[in-house]
Amino acid sequence: MSKSTSPDQMSNPQLFQQLALLGWLRSDSEKDKDILTALTGIQVAQELMNRLTGQREIDAFKRECIQRIADFVQKNPRASQDQINAEVKKHVLLFAARVQALDSVPLL
Repeated sequence: MSKSTSPDQMSNPQLFQQLALLGWLRSDSEKDKDILTALTGIQVAQELMNRLTGQREIDAFKRECIQRIADFVQKNPRASQDQINAEVKKHVLLFAARVQALDSVPLL
C-alpha cells in the first residue's frame, strides 16, 4: 500500500494514523478515538501480514532481480539471446532460492 519514502517522510498509512491521532487529541470524541483505533489496527495487521508472509522481502528480491537483469542488458547491448537467457535464468534462480530461504527465517 505505501510506496517507498525517504527516511524523513511518513508513509501514507503513517500519515493517516497521525491525522486520526490529531483529530482525536483535538476533539477527544469517541468517534475520533474509534477512527484512530481502526487505523492503528489496520497498520498492525498489515505489518504482521508482511512479517508472516515475507512479502516486503520478496518484493525487494524481485526488484533486485529485475534491476540486475536490466543492468546486464544495458551493459551488454550486443549480448546474444542465449547469453541474455542465461543471465535471466541465473537471476531468477537466485531470486527463487532467496524466497525459499525465507521459510527458515524467524517470523518476528
